Amino acid sequence: MNEGKLYVLSVNGGSSSLKFGLYLEPTGWMVLKGQINKIGGSGGHFIISDADGQVLLDRKGDYPDAAAAMRDLIEWLKDGGDRYPLAAIGHRLVQGGPDHRAPELIDDKIISSLEKLIHLAPNHLPASLALIAACRAHFPAIPQVACYDTDFHKNMPAQAKHFAIPRSLWKEGIIRYGFHGLSYEFIMQELGRLVFAGKKDRIIIAHLGNGCSMTAVYHGKSIDTTMGLTPTGGLVMGTRSGDLDPGLLFYLLREKKMSADELEELIDKRSGLEGLSGDGHDVQTLLNKEATDPEAGEALTLFCYQAKKFIGALTAALGGLDTLVFTGGIGENSPVIRHRITDGLQYLGLSLDEKNNATGAQVISSISSRVMVCAIRTDEEMMIARHTIELFRSK
Repeated sequence: MNEGKLYVLSVNGGSSSLKFGLYLEPTGWMVLKGQINKIGGSGGHFIISDADGQVLLDRKGDYPDAAAAMRDLIEWLKDGGDRYPLAAIGHRLVQGGPDHRAPELIDDKIISSLEKLIHLAPNHLPASLALIAACRAHFPAIPQVACYDTDFHKNMPAQAKHFAIPRSLWKEGIIRYGFHGLSYEFIMQELGRLVFAGKKDRIIIAHLGNGCSMTAVYHGKSIDTTMGLTPTGGLVMGTRSGDLDPGLLFYLLREKKMSADELEELIDKRSGLEGLSGDGHDVQTLLNKEATDPEAGEALTLFCYQAKKFIGALTAALGGLDTLVFTGGIGENSPVIRHRITDGLQYLGLSLDEKNNATGAQVISSISSRVMVCAIRTDEEMMIARHTIELFRSK
């Protein structure tokens, strides 16, 4: 069935999950997609669907680490032989430091360089490197491509890129990198395909999921974003705090005698919606509970308030707003959260069509709204595939 065909595998590893997609080379047509979740814990779920949404595999199991999850995926793809012969494998890398931005072929030198950057993304890079190592072990002759989440933001102006710290630290790579770049790049390509969105010059994209960020795009270029040196800063997230007063960290270190590791655990894994609600960070679960659980309601209120505030700040950076796009798991799937975030932004000339917002339309602003508001499903795996095919074909 697959005689003469070659495929590109997109690998999108998170701190506790693995998303993937298989695409036909060179067209980039999606063949199948799937994910493995709860890596590092118990009760993992491995699911694969084809391009029509038909489920090909639905299996429960435990995955102690990212390498184990990758091995299971590879075994399924091979199916005892060569069911899907690969031309190349593309990987999402959250962070590549100042020297690794554009997509590039992975070799030993790049691996060594990335290992030295783990401190910039300790919750993401180790898992990504483990996935790369597993793929290289199973497919030593297949070219692999690193696609960096920071590339989209590499040309931000100096005033957005730099912290107000001694310049000597800038030279050490202590700058604002920004993240979710592959998602933003995909959304911009999707907007470019929409005739009604083609001439919008000032765009804010809100990627709201377990990790959350926003970016301000002016004439197609990122000019500011909410995340900074690491994926911890900016908006309130599922388990991450977002922006904090630096003095709070001094307090926790000195008065609570926290170690750096304990502080990292608190800020990255026990804060955000998780810390605010005291009972998980799934937004739909919190919405279902908020009528009887004040802490769930307070968590959602703070989340939406902070998101609204960042939209205002990025609108100021843009000098106005033409288009607002919601994406990511929450942004795509929660009409209630989209309504709460945009409610109060009428001063921008923004209003929602509540019917479209509730029914999953791409354009959810009203006809009279000066600002176009969209809800567009992102696809980081497809963006990885596009970059990988382009680089593979250029070699």
